[in-house]
Amino acid sequence: LGGADMLRRAMGKKKPEEMAEHRGKIAEGAKAKGYDPALAEQLFDLMTKFAEYGFNKSHTAAYAVVTYQTAWLKAHHCSAFMAATLSSDMDNTDTVKIFYDDAIANKLVVLGPDVNASEYRFVPVDRQTIRYGLGAVKGTGEQAVNAILKARSEGGPFKDLFDFCLRVDKRMVNRRTIEALIRAGAFDALDDHRARLIASVGVAIEAAEQAERNAMQVSLFDVFDSAAQAEHGPQYIEVPRWKERDKLREEKIALGFFFSGHPFSEVKTEVMRFVRRPLASLEPRKEPQMLAGLVVGVRTKITSRGKMAFIQLDDGTSSLEVSAFNEIFEEDRAKIREDEVLIVEGKVQKDDFAGEGKIRVVAERLLTLADARGRFARQLRISLNGQASGANARGAAQRLNALLAPFIPGNCPVRLTYRNADAVCEMALGEGRRVRLEDELLVALGEWLSAENVRIEYQ
Repeated sequence: LGGADMLRRAMGKKKPEEMAEHRGKIAEGAKAKGYDPALAEQLFDLMTKFAEYGFNKSHTAAYAVVTYQTAWLKAHHCSAFMAATLSSDMDNTDTVKIFYDDAIANKLVVLGPDVNASEYRFVPVDRQTIRYGLGAVKGTGEQAVNAILKARSEGGPFKDLFDFCLRVDKRMVNRRTIEALIRAGAFDALDDHRARLIASVGVAIEAAEQAERNAMQVSLFDVFDSAAQAEHGPQYIEVPRWKERDKLREEKIALGFFFSGHPFSEVKTEVMRFVRRPLASLEPRKEPQMLAGLVVGVRTKITSRGKMAFIQLDDGTSSLEVSAFNEIFEEDRAKIREDEVLIVEGKVQKDDFAGEGKIRVVAERLLTLADARGRFARQLRISLNGQASGANARGAAQRLNALLAPFIPGNCPVRLTYRNADAVCEMALGEGRRVRLEDELLVALGEWLSAENVRIEYQ
């Protein structure tokens, strides 16, 4: 019985090396009891297979019934089934992301959260469309969402942020909830300037509270006060719009993943100049390959060779884990930043352990986007229109020098194209003026000269 319990434990732990130790013991025991050792071997093979992953038959039959039912629902009522599935674990954004990707793979359209259209849970709009549930936005909660739905049902659709703050119960819907809804895009149908809405939340809440205080007071001048408030009511605080990358980063805070787009799309065209294949199309090869994606997660592990990192990359086509051993990790760890682009040069190999068609990537070199630009770019071309003259021309030269200076020294040559009414000339800056092609430099030059006058030319 003791030996049987040890075998049971080895099966439970699914450890093949422990299972192998028991094979000889069972064969010897069977022979001693007068049984055919071959029969014992056959029996042990069955137990070994069962140890991989096994159920008794009644359990398997029950699973088969549920599998058939859910497959039928998914095939014939896909939007309703996926809406229920998404709603089943709304608090777990990792699970929501898996089900969301599955819905998209099944050619469903998932509409974003909307304070005037969404319910607490995900709901099917039609056979091909699902509306995002407000309860899946981080920082909301069922009580807050129910308060929003109650205000909407009693007073009709919200007109703007100020109307929203005026009508909802602010004991349930606080500033944190409102900001989370704005980040998630739930106000986009009313006003898609999310940065302005975030900046104005405090003003809107204060205006709503003041309106409630005023409602408790009665005065001979109420008529005049109301007219004045209508004319000079609360105003939005004007701020610059978020750039697409900032918008998606804020969206991820609220939803747990990038919903309305992918930050990698912003640099995809440029990255494809030196990374030939998206992650979804990678295939094993003997020679090293270049791949790129956004860092969406990093975990580390202590091994006999030191600390190694497992970097999760996502380029919008697929997600892939890259292994970086101690030497690479210690040398390039500063380049591994979450939600930033990382370019990897490494070996793409078959991963038989993970299953058929799976691959594993071992990094040999890590590069930031600026590193990759410096390695593969032929030159940075800057075009000046020649409209400045005299002191202004000297000022333009000084400004250009001031913009380039923080990014010197670097690897990339700089070439100027200068144009005025009479002529066009080109000038290559000297070796000492080579620059690092950081995003900050490109943005600063683009804001001064416009983006089309700042161009990286690749080999």
